Amino acid sequence: MSEQTIRKVVIVGGGTAGWVAAAALAKVLGKIIDIELVESEEIGTVGVGEATIPQLQILNRVLELDENDFVARTNGTFKLGIQFNDWGDIGESYLHTFGTTGVHLQGVEFHHYFLRHKQAGGSGRLWDYSLHERAAYQHKFARMDKVGTTSMTGLAYAFHFDASLYAKLLREHAEGNGARRTEGKVTKVNIDPQSGDITSITLENGAAVSGDLFIDCTGFRSLLLGQAMGVGFEDWSHWLPVNRAIAVGCERTEPLLPYTKSSARPAGWQWRIPLQHRTGNGHVFCDDYMSVDEATSILLGSLDGAQLGDPKVLKFTTGRREKLWAKNCIAMGLASGFMEPLESTSIHMVQSDVNRLISLFPRDGINIADVDEYNRQAAYETERIRDFLILHYKLTRRADTPFWKYVRDMDVPETLTEKIALFQSHGRVFRDREDLFKESSWTQVMMGQGPEPKSHNIMADRISDAQLAEFLNNIGSIVKQATDRLPDHAVFIADQCAAKMD
Repeated sequence: MSEQTIRKVVIVGGGTAGWVAAAALAKVLGKIIDIELVESEEIGTVGVGEATIPQLQILNRVLELDENDFVARTNGTFKLGIQFNDWGDIGESYLHTFGTTGVHLQGVEFHHYFLRHKQAGGSGRLWDYSLHERAAYQHKFARMDKVGTTSMTGLAYAFHFDASLYAKLLREHAEGNGARRTEGKVTKVNIDPQSGDITSITLENGAAVSGDLFIDCTGFRSLLLGQAMGVGFEDWSHWLPVNRAIAVGCERTEPLLPYTKSSARPAGWQWRIPLQHRTGNGHVFCDDYMSVDEATSILLGSLDGAQLGDPKVLKFTTGRREKLWAKNCIAMGLASGFMEPLESTSIHMVQSDVNRLISLFPRDGINIADVDEYNRQAAYETERIRDFLILHYKLTRRADTPFWKYVRDMDVPETLTEKIALFQSHGRVFRDREDLFKESSWTQVMMGQGPEPKSHNIMADRISDAQLAEFLNNIGSIVKQATDRLPDHAVFIADQCAAKMD
């Protein structure tokens, strides 16, 4: 495609996506290439994403961020999972945790032993054996890699934080590793008529910023890849129909929960994200079934504390760009697509795209094979995440509103249909290698919302009934004892990573 050696990368747009890209590239390649980020203070960022998944720890380690300092400087808290309320049916609730439940035995996942117990007439819930749920609902947290001398893994966790403060922290590290920031609003994207490559961008003050590789972090506008390069958009709203979000903060309330809440509403769902200094709230809904005024009223009427500021309304379409890399332009963040914040995947997808770019970075010019592989990997990962999000809607048994009846009855991708059928038969989950979500995540959502499988893995029958009962009792005891020793979430934060409040 191009034999031009990549000496300079220009990132257009700041916010979390732009500064994640700048910080990671500067840390890994800052001594080899020139990195310039262009952003305008006049253009606001979306800035409502305040929940993450555990993979963010990998990025933080690469950047050598001290975790306690990171949490303190972003007013952060810890997240053990997401509580889903009224999703399967009204009155039902479960926690999608980041960890596995129980422990595997003889190479067989724990849930198969639980299913054998239930199918023989036993009682209880899968989460009775979950260290994560017990800790979350008792408002406890500590860093724990494993439980004592047992084979049970410890607490897998992510974070809630102020996204604007995280972007500020990333900017410090990016600039500390040589990245430069240029203030300015883009008025024109200049493209070479022969090659079709972007040569430069023109700013409002008339200055031109040239580069060899451009990263589009301009949000929903997708100013470079979408508008200038003409890359189309693949619309997934027939599977993920929510298309608006209203966000507002409220005063912090006690206790300080170590998990996100996702509560189903008549035409979508509402999030609650606890930070050290406030609580983030939002209502995600489909405006085909509900007006903005009604959605705002529902959100403001269900806040836990006094409202802080005015509600912020966002409109979006779920889906992705048909390709994320075209010519010498790569889109990241909202410029590449959006699949709603249900499982807090947005920041991870930027992180994944940057990692993918580093692994395929065009040292001696852009080659079509590298571009095709990047797009293949990005598409595959995005489609697996898409299927996991659709799963939450498809497994509802609700038909009390037109929205929930639609998602319950809608056709879904064949890849998801096959996964659901396989689980409902014998509780089996076979994870694709590039699937972000592990077997435990698929299992928890399907156990939390769908009917339990008809049977279980025959390998779980190798132990006797007495051994099964002893095994389950032992797991329950280990979970209780481990949780009893944990400190309160708020106390842990006060001791380790308290924010400096103004």
